[in-house]
Amino acid sequence: MAFNTGLSGLRAAAVDLDVTGNNIANASTVGFKGSRVQFGDLYASGFLSGGSNPIGDGVNVQDVKQSFGQGNISFTDNGLDMAISGDGFFILNSGGETRYSRAGQFTIDKDGFVVNSQSMRVQGYTADDDGNLSGIRGNLEIATDNLAPRRTTNLRSDLNLDSRQSVLESRVRDVVPLSYNDINTESFDVTYTDGTPAYSVDLSSLPTARAMADQIASAPGLSASATTTARIQHPTTPAPAGSELNDAYISTAQAQVPSSFSFNLSVNNAPIPIDISSVNSLVDLRDAINRSSDSAISATIDSTTGVLNVVHNQGENLQFSYGNGNPGQSIDPTSPVTVFGDVNAIGDRTILGLNSTGGTSNFVDSYGTSPIRITNEFNPQDQRTYNHATSTSVFDSLGNSHELTQFFVKEPAPGNGVGVSEWSVYLQIDGEMVAGTDITPYTARFDQDGVLQSINGDTSGEILITDWVPKDSQGLPNGADGPPAAGALVVTPIPEPPTSSAFVLSLGETTQYGAAFGVDDQRQNGYTTGRLSGLDVSKQGVLFARYTNGQSKALGQVALASFNNTDGLSPVGDTSWVETFESGQPIIGQPDTGTLGGIKASSVEESNVDLSAELVNLIIAQRNYQANAKTIETSDAVTQTIINLR
Repeated sequence: MAFNTGLSGLRAAAVDLDVTGNNIANASTVGFKGSRVQFGDLYASGFLSGGSNPIGDGVNVQDVKQSFGQGNISFTDNGLDMAISGDGFFILNSGGETRYSRAGQFTIDKDGFVVNSQSMRVQGYTADDDGNLSGIRGNLEIATDNLAPRRTTNLRSDLNLDSRQSVLESRVRDVVPLSYNDINTESFDVTYTDGTPAYSVDLSSLPTARAMADQIASAPGLSASATTTARIQHPTTPAPAGSELNDAYISTAQAQVPSSFSFNLSVNNAPIPIDISSVNSLVDLRDAINRSSDSAISATIDSTTGVLNVVHNQGENLQFSYGNGNPGQSIDPTSPVTVFGDVNAIGDRTILGLNSTGGTSNFVDSYGTSPIRITNEFNPQDQRTYNHATSTSVFDSLGNSHELTQFFVKEPAPGNGVGVSEWSVYLQIDGEMVAGTDITPYTARFDQDGVLQSINGDTSGEILITDWVPKDSQGLPNGADGPPAAGALVVTPIPEPPTSSAFVLSLGETTQYGAAFGVDDQRQNGYTTGRLSGLDVSKQGVLFARYTNGQSKALGQVALASFNNTDGLSPVGDTSWVETFESGQPIIGQPDTGTLGGIKASSVEESNVDLSAELVNLIIAQRNYQANAKTIETSDAVTQTIINLR
């Protein structure tokens, strides 16, 4: 009996030494789970009773259990190394057999499959060509071919337009000069587009063109000036239309004048002193007039017609007379010729129109037929003609990059300007205007809170570009898809797969605050072709491919498995286990969901063996072995004593 008891102890201690030694041997094995021996005592007993004095029959190794506790996680240089933080096992396909492992040292084989060092293929959820996870399990594969280009179908720009900016462009109507006599009986009302009340202008009974200009300029949106020109002509030269003198006599510039020559000039019947004592020619007379004390008076000679032009630059009435003392060749100084001025007027874009209320309608008619003159008109080459601009890249169907520039020009607020603002939007690709903005820009309207209300009345804030022809550096079509066919219906969002160069610019989140212009966000969904440059793994086990064009795409997702009874798994070597009846069927899911742990990329889970504890266990197992050997040795000595009794 003692021999059997000691022998069982030796066997148990030997198993303990084997398990401890195995743990120590795998202290550096990635994903290894340490084991421990479970012992049980042995007793002899009858069928119906254990006896009154049962004596133990030694020890028995009941089981060797593995500890599936979490091992330490350490970082590595391999992007495909993965560690599970929490419960779960990697699923591996080994020649048709499914195995489960915590060792996440993976690489890519020659066929592009993710495998471990034993060429077992990692199982996971595959992705389609667009990077969408399908939910279908299979071998994880890394596609190493180039990423095909994608044309731009949507561009989103989140901007802030500075509400403090001023209107740069000016649109005015230039009214042709009208003489005093043409409009001196006229009255009219000025109406406005911005809600300003109508303004009445009465030009009747005003004495001078200057007074008329002042009256016109008093109306909001109108400005006016006046000039008076007296034309004095030699009698041998045909008088131009409107000349006040047809038979007066003044010498030519070179001819001499008689000493009896006289000249009188008045402004609103107030004489202007002019010294003609040294006047011998028309040039002398011009100079004498220019030396007068009235700075508003000036004189010039038309070298072609020989006409002396005397101008009052403020539009006051001029009176003049002259003569040489010969009958029939002079004008009576007491009856001077009176010349009335001309009125020039300009109306800005706030004026809706003029409505005649009395007298002639020459000014009203002239205003209505005057062309609009635009100053500081938008020019993409002149940054002084727009308030803000921003550029970004868009891509055609061949993956070629093109530069889209958005220009923003502040416009006068509609109505009375209360609670609403408007900006014009111009679009340019590679220096060519698109979306018809070369003819008519889009109008973005903002409310009193600076929030975009609409673009051309569309509350979505979208601009559809359907006229873009992608071109090369020489300005010729580059072979990429062009605009949709004439008459074709283009809907938004652009359906997949796109068949033209049409794309949508979304400005729905654009604001207009009293802050500096800024681009808060700008993104588009196109890109050029790209080569695989690296791999990333997320916490959820999704494998992302990084490409040289800055894009990334999901290639698949690692699948994890858990078991109701992890201790029931059967180890089969290579740091892997297989399912057994005791473990139950695997519960498979995505990492970081349910009870499954998350994935740590570029990391591995180290062995959970505590080397210090194992060395202590080794000493204990050695002592146990020695003690059981002593039991056998003692039993042998006792037996030898009995034998020696003969």
